[in-house]
Amino acid sequence: MARKGTTPNGRDRLDEAMALLIQNEAAFVGRLSENDRLHSELERRHLELKRESDERFARIEAKMAEIIRVLGEHGRMLERLPEAVRDKIGFKGQP
Repeated sequence: MARKGTTPNGRDRLDEAMALLIQNEAAFVGRLSENDRLHSELERRHLELKRESDERFARIEAKMAEIIRVLGEHGRMLERLPEAVRDKIGFKGQP
């Protein structure tokens, strides 16, 4: 008969624990949808920043290619400059 006295009490505690578990699970599931929303927003922002970054790098690479082309042209001009100066001032080298 001692068991009959503890069974309802134990059952009440079990019911309370299960109710708390269900309540916590509902709160957790509610937070999951908020986390999914935040994750989607962060993913969208990440893709936007990646697109902007890719565009920026493409512009930088195009400008660098033009700079390299101009530097090459200037280098070739500088290589020809001594001879052009000699020709301009009428300098004749030794045969």
